Amino acid sequence: MKNSVSDQSFYIESEEEEDEEKEFGRNEGDDDGHQSDSSDSSADNQQQNKPNSYNTSWPQSYRQSIDLYSSVPSPSIGFLGGTPTLTRLGSSFLSASLIRRHTPESLASISKPLLPGLADEQVPQQRRSSHSLLPPIPSSRKHSIRKDEKASFVSHELPISRQSSYGQAVLNGINVLCGVGILSTSYATKEGGWVGLSILLIFAVLSFYTGMLLGYCLDSAPGLETYPDIGQAAFGTSGRIAISIILYVELYACCVEYIILESDNLSLLFPNAHLSFGGFELNSHHLFALMATLAVLPTVWLRDLRVLSYISAGGVVASVLVVICLFWVGLVDGVGFHSRGTALNLPTLPVAIGLYGYCYSGHAVFPNIYTSLEKPNQYPSILLVCFVICTVMYAGVASVGYMMFGESTQSQFTLNMPKDLVASKIAVWTTVVNPFTKYALTMSPVALSLEELIPSNQRKSHIYAIVIRTGLVISTLVVGLAIPFFGLVMSLIGSLLTMLVALILPCACFLSILRGKTTRFQVTLCILIITVGSVASAFGTYSALSKIIESLSH
Repeated sequence: MKNSVSDQSFYIESEEEEDEEKEFGRNEGDDDGHQSDSSDSSADNQQQNKPNSYNTSWPQSYRQSIDLYSSVPSPSIGFLGGTPTLTRLGSSFLSASLIRRHTPESLASISKPLLPGLADEQVPQQRRSSHSLLPPIPSSRKHSIRKDEKASFVSHELPISRQSSYGQAVLNGINVLCGVGILSTSYATKEGGWVGLSILLIFAVLSFYTGMLLGYCLDSAPGLETYPDIGQAAFGTSGRIAISIILYVELYACCVEYIILESDNLSLLFPNAHLSFGGFELNSHHLFALMATLAVLPTVWLRDLRVLSYISAGGVVASVLVVICLFWVGLVDGVGFHSRGTALNLPTLPVAIGLYGYCYSGHAVFPNIYTSLEKPNQYPSILLVCFVICTVMYAGVASVGYMMFGESTQSQFTLNMPKDLVASKIAVWTTVVNPFTKYALTMSPVALSLEELIPSNQRKSHIYAIVIRTGLVISTLVVGLAIPFFGLVMSLIGSLLTMLVALILPCACFLSILRGKTTRFQVTLCILIITVGSVASAFGTYSALSKIIESLSH
């Protein structure tokens, strides 16, 4: 199947689909087998067609872009012609046209989900919003295909009824939580000592609880779907904008980390690489940072990021593979565990706090996971499974890596692994390849939010979108070259941004939205978490900045 439908044909199809949906809505009351009462159906449709008052302020693209960034594909997708799964695949191609026009108009006009799992869901009736505007369709008409359709184009079901299952939600959660942070947990243990490792467990417990608080906030009012929606419900439009900016800065900083990561690991593989031209000398770090930027730039220009989102879902596999390689090197290849380490390294403990905090920076996506669930009551169990699995992996890597490499542990344990071992090469190359699939998806929410600010009479031009995205990519290269310290930058992100997103803001929003309905224990616990998050943020940010300035001065 080709994905070559023009923008014009896409919008024509959308208008035809809207006409069909209206016809279906008028006739649905006649089907007593699916609707017990036509008046009930009409009432439902009226409620479904109410606009989402929380999705009218900037950014309006948050839900769709974060779904695309974080989704794990549904295992039900197949390639058998004429089957329902093929029509669902056709729907994915259609809805992926969201990226074809980088404009808020297309974001507002498309209610079709982006991807299976998180995005290809039909929001349950108790959580209707602007993403569930279509009336129910009798089953006899679900698979209708227009006769005048082009051969390269397969119609899709109306509405798409796929929802996120328990397994998909767990994979989505692990994919978000277990990212590049796992590479630095050994370094965090070296910076904080064995006692400092307890901070990882504390943050895991607190972050799990604040993730639950986000679910309570979503249930507090109809129409709440995303983290910015929660911010708006708690603190008005200013709260929505402030939280959105924090989330986007965190995503942008992750892209900077990807550039530094590529530079460090490729320099390890090819230490003698360099380039000279016009009197300028580029060493291996600068050269590979530039090459990585040039490699990811075309992916950021892509109008259809669906393929990348499918590939990046392998982030879970990549993380597990890298962990297995580390254990293999220590247990099988004979590197062994020699270092006893230090019990507590107080001077650099704040750096470790930021690194451990970064490990639990998935709260921006938790609301999307919750609102996509087929059974929302499974959310606590899903969250618990995700945190337990990720914490076990983090703690295992932190302990094994520190015992293997001791005080020589670097910011990424892949930099310590012996170069001549097969397991080491697998780990390094996996670390190198993975960010290439994630960079564009991570930057896309930031780019789309900025493209919403383009004047309305210029939004149809792709030039502005290309300029914005190119500027963002180049700026990450500049920042990555200016501050090429992977561990310290990660500690700064974890201290300054993740503490806000994962600890402070969920509690503040919960107390604001549900004030008067909370117990004294909940209020006390939220205040305690806000205090812990604020203190950790202050010390971690100061320490990380001090270390960065000290490193730059050398």
